[in-house]
Amino acid sequence: MLGTRGLFLVRTVAGLALAASAAGLVAQQAVQTGTGADWPGVGGSADESGYSQLSAINTANIRKLGLAWSLDLEGEVSLEATPLAVNGILYFSGSYGAVYAVDGASGRLIWKYDPEIWKVSPTRQAMGMGVNRGVAYDNGRIFIGVLDGRLIALDAKTGAVAWSVNTLPPGTMHSLTGAPRTFNGKVIIGNGGADIGQRGFVTAYDQKTGAQVWRFWTVPGSPEQNAGDPVMEMAARSWNGSYWKTGTGGTVWNGMTFDPELNRIYLGVGNAGPYDPEKRSPGGGDNLFVASIVALDADSGKYLWHYQQNPRESWDYKATANMIAATVTIDGRPRKVLMQQPTNGFFYVLDREIGKLISAEKVGKVSWASHIDMTTGRPVETANVHYQEGPVDIYPSTLGSHNWQAMSYSPQTGLAYIPYMQASARYAKADKGFLASITGASASFITQKRDKDDLTGALLAWDPVAQKARWRMTRPHLWNGGTLATAGGLVFQGTADGYVRAHDAASGKEMWRFDAGLGIIGAPMSYAIGDTQYVSLLVGWGGTTAAASEILNVGWKYGAQPRRLLSFAIGGKARLAPSPPRDMAVHALDDPGIVLDEKAVAAGKEMGFICGACHGMAFKGAGAPGPDLRESALSLSEENFYQVVQEGALAERGMPRFPLGKAQIHNIWSYLRATAREALGTRKPDTDTPTAARF
Repeated sequence: MLGTRGLFLVRTVAGLALAASAAGLVAQQAVQTGTGADWPGVGGSADESGYSQLSAINTANIRKLGLAWSLDLEGEVSLEATPLAVNGILYFSGSYGAVYAVDGASGRLIWKYDPEIWKVSPTRQAMGMGVNRGVAYDNGRIFIGVLDGRLIALDAKTGAVAWSVNTLPPGTMHSLTGAPRTFNGKVIIGNGGADIGQRGFVTAYDQKTGAQVWRFWTVPGSPEQNAGDPVMEMAARSWNGSYWKTGTGGTVWNGMTFDPELNRIYLGVGNAGPYDPEKRSPGGGDNLFVASIVALDADSGKYLWHYQQNPRESWDYKATANMIAATVTIDGRPRKVLMQQPTNGFFYVLDREIGKLISAEKVGKVSWASHIDMTTGRPVETANVHYQEGPVDIYPSTLGSHNWQAMSYSPQTGLAYIPYMQASARYAKADKGFLASITGASASFITQKRDKDDLTGALLAWDPVAQKARWRMTRPHLWNGGTLATAGGLVFQGTADGYVRAHDAASGKEMWRFDAGLGIIGAPMSYAIGDTQYVSLLVGWGGTTAAASEILNVGWKYGAQPRRLLSFAIGGKARLAPSPPRDMAVHALDDPGIVLDEKAVAAGKEMGFICGACHGMAFKGAGAPGPDLRESALSLSEENFYQVVQEGALAERGMPRFPLGKAQIHNIWSYLRATAREALGTRKPDTDTPTAARF
């Protein structure tokens, strides 16, 4: 997420002095938090605060904000990244690790780089949904992690490849979707795969050469792998059984924060896999370092401290949300803190010097724990939360109260701005079928409202010192974008219903909105060129939406609405071409002449999980990251379906090929045709449809 970690704070402050004298853009801050004319990392500055010191756009003139320019991004689908801005050029990632460079004043495309995963690593193209959360910048280079495991350095001026390395050990099933970070001449990258039990690690590389500098494993391996490593030997004592064979998880796929004051890198470690703790570590154990924040020495990768949020994690809870480093006054004295609001529903404030918990409080509805014991730092869990005695309903769901969409922090108000969600899930052991073989547990979203705020989101302003909400703006939908706070007294957020909104940072009052024509999931950013401040963001609905379509579908259709980069400025007069509105109807297609084999339909239902992440569980799509195949004319033909799935006919356009047999593909196609008829009302609905096992 960040570029030039250790130097950006100093460079930004120095550069801002010039910008302020020329344009009065920068508000004076007692503590230098955030960025100025540049936005050199996904989270802004090294502190990951998502805060801009620019104030030319403010509460007094926000109603004059208009679209300065837009750039349509043909072929893109789910856009999760936050653009960087360096010397007036915007850099960002799109699907499957594509990288764009765009002129920040005009919106002109300067260059685009495509890592061509469909050609280089066709089998690994199917390892994820194609999303990518951003690039890093330092010393004239852009760094991108690609789904297939490559870390690539590009020349920032031309997009030419400087070097490329494979970051993954052979034979693993990891994938890369997160943004790298840069610091002290190094670039660090993590990976995903915890849900399928992959062992987590991060690796730091030399920015100039791509040579590996150090690697840190976030969970232990086999006894032979751990031997001689005191940290891994310590962590292994918190695991039981042959955990290295059944799976561990604990990958670092999103949050990492560099601390230039202390020369440390903080890792947000993900969930365990398998989910059922008895399957991966029978008989107990905290299972370090899953669902933990881990501090490392930035130069050597040496372990310094950890804080585990969820010992013996069992619910796909993870500490992967962005972590904000700040200095705040607590009990009358300044404290160097690290703040995070992870998926488990608590807001944590840690002393980042020693890793000690300062405070933790629920930000919303949480039922898995009553509170955090401040003596031990451990959660006080409620009954049966590990579903050892049978199914249990728990708040928050696997989506969490806050996921990867970045929260921001304003030193002006002292508040953090969280894209909050409220939903619950039913957890149970899975002893047969697909779920049993992968996760050992099932987690199905509860789609009925049992609380007035269920299945809604909110923009939540949280006081990290008092540990209480200062204001809350309810959103009608769960899956909204990250936030940007500015010295102009504003908070910006894109929302699921397709609007970019600006709120008064102190009161929450909505001050301005813009119809972007499509749902937004990435966080905005701000930069300046000359006397002009801009706010920019990517518009590209999707991500987890299909896998959780029963609660996240809001009616956007695949390919119907353009994906775009938008930049706003005071006095902007540009306009967007109209695009189709949201449509919740399912326009299913069918050929009545197709005779379905019910055995094939049943077999395809079991295998349909393969398609769920992109096309929806039970093929109930959400418009992204893949189309609703019930509406697809191409999928009416079994031969066409086979050519796409097995032969990779659409791989270059983002649909991976899958090495499945013809009989398996026939079964999946048969199940798809059955679900299309259910949508049309010509077939009895299947009330026992599968639901998302993750996200």
